[in-house]
Amino acid sequence: MRGGPGAWSGGNGLAVADSTRRVVSREQVVHGACRFFLRHGEVDMDGVARSLAISRATLYRVVHSRDGLLGDVLWRLGERQLAQARLRRRNGGVEGVLEITRHFVDRLRGAAPFRAFLRGEPETAARVLFNGSGAVHRRAVSAQKQILLEVPGEWCAGPLDQVAFLYVRIVESAIYAELLGGHPLDPDLAERAARSVLLPRRPTATG
Repeated sequence: MRGGPGAWSGGNGLAVADSTRRVVSREQVVHGACRFFLRHGEVDMDGVARSLAISRATLYRVVHSRDGLLGDVLWRLGERQLAQARLRRRNGGVEGVLEITRHFVDRLRGAAPFRAFLRGEPETAARVLFNGSGAVHRRAVSAQKQILLEVPGEWCAGPLDQVAFLYVRIVESAIYAELLGGHPLDPDLAERAARSVLLPRRPTATG
């Protein structure tokens, strides 16, 4: 698919902490890990610690786990892609929401570091991306709900939290079918399924 690396490329303005700094915040660690990920397509804790001029023990005290740091990195970079996709929306209603998703998926699939991570660590990727309590999925649902609120249109009669959850799960299934143990999905089929979640219910005729 088309789409460039955008925020997944090196020129994203993310900066690691100064090499002389010994005390770092979680925000500084996430910035440094984002930069490392963009260069290497992974988050190696020893490598991240060296780039921040801190010990591995200090790094773990700040972030607690590699999965947690990976979740923050993937969401931080993905959120930037989603923001760009939202700016490109030209339609309202269901078409506007689907338009944002198409732009986002195109950019995601064109992100070389992210694709390298999926190939190199599929089990870790599945765990970090799909865990319902994890940073990435929870934030994706929240962001999708916000999109539904900001795009003018009439939505399915269900609660927006549930609509956003179902929509995100369909999009995840389309993007990551192979990580979920399946075969690549037909994009048109996946889009029809996503559209059906958004369409408002119409009253049935009685006679």
